[in-house]
Amino acid sequence: MEFCPKCGSRLILKKVKTEDKTEFFLVCRKGDYTKEGVDLTLKPSMVNNGNPKKIVAVISKNEQKLKTLPTIKVECPKCGNKKAYVWQLQTRGLDQSSTQFMRCTRCNHTFRDTT
Repeated sequence: MEFCPKCGSRLILKKVKTEDKTEFFLVCRKGDYTKEGVDLTLKPSMVNNGNPKKIVAVISKNEQKLKTLPTIKVECPKCGNKKAYVWQLQTRGLDQSSTQFMRCTRCNHTFRDTT
C-alpha cells in the first residue's frame, strides 16, 4: 500500500491496456499524482508462523519506566495513591470486551479494573 506524497491519500491501482502490453500505475484519487513502473510481484510484509493464542504482550522493566502511558484518577489498592497509568489488552475472546490494566504511579503495583 502506498500513499500520495502530495495529499497523503491512498493510491489506487489503474490498469492501462495497449495493443502489445498492459501497464499498471498507482494514481491519487484526489490529485494529479501518478506513479509509473509499478511492480505487481507479491511480497510478504509480515510472516507469523506462531499460534496467535500463544502470543503474549509483555512490558519489560525498561518499558515500565517510560512515562508515556495515559493516566487516570483511581485509587491504588496497595498504597492508596490516586493516580495510575492505564492500558487495555484483549485477554479473552474477540467477542468479549478488553481488560483494562492500571499501574500505580507511586508504587508500580499493577491491577485490573474490577467493574
